[in-house]
Amino acid sequence: MSRITVITNETANAEQQALLDAIQAKLGMVPNFLKILANSPAALRAFLGLHGIANEGSLTPQTRERIALAVAQQNACEYCVSAHTAIGRKAGLSNAEIAANRAGTSQEDKAAVAVKFARALVENSGEVTTADITEARDAGYSDAEIVEIITHVGMNILTNMIGKASRVEIDFPKVDLQIAA
Repeated sequence: MSRITVITNETANAEQQALLDAIQAKLGMVPNFLKILANSPAALRAFLGLHGIANEGSLTPQTRERIALAVAQQNACEYCVSAHTAIGRKAGLSNAEIAANRAGTSQEDKAAVAVKFARALVENSGEVTTADITEARDAGYSDAEIVEIITHVGMNILTNMIGKASRVEIDFPKVDLQIAA
C-alpha cells in the first residue's frame, strides 16, 4: 500500500482530474507514480513538461529507456525497473539488452557509453571526470546529447525517489530488482 495518497478519478479535484484525463488520453492509462505526483498538480505539470521536452531531444527512445533501466536498477527502484522494462520492450529492447542495461552496459557500443556515463553521474552525484565526458564524446555524443543524458538521469532520479518514497503499487508487470545470473 502506498505511503502517499494515490489520486484517483474518485478523489481528484478538477485540476487533478484534468491532468489525469490528459495522461489517460495520451498513454491509454495513468501510471500509479503519476497518480502520486498528482497530489501536487504543480509537481505533476513540472514532471510532464520536463518529460515531454526531454523526449524531443536527439537521444533515441531506446537509449532513453536504457538510461532509465540503468538508473532504476542502480537506485533500487522496483517500480521504475518494472515500468521501464515494459516500456523498453515496447521501444524494441530485447530481454538480453534490458539485462545488460540493468547491469550498467549495452549490447550496442555507443549506447554502452551512454549507460556507463549515466551510472557514473548517479554514483558520483554528478561529479563525473573529464575522462567520462571525453569517452562520451569519443563514442559520438555531442555536448547537446551529453546534456540530454544528464537530463534523463535527473528525471529518472526524480521518478525513482517518488517510487521508493511512496512505495506505490507497481502497475506494470513486476520485475524483481535482482538480475538473474
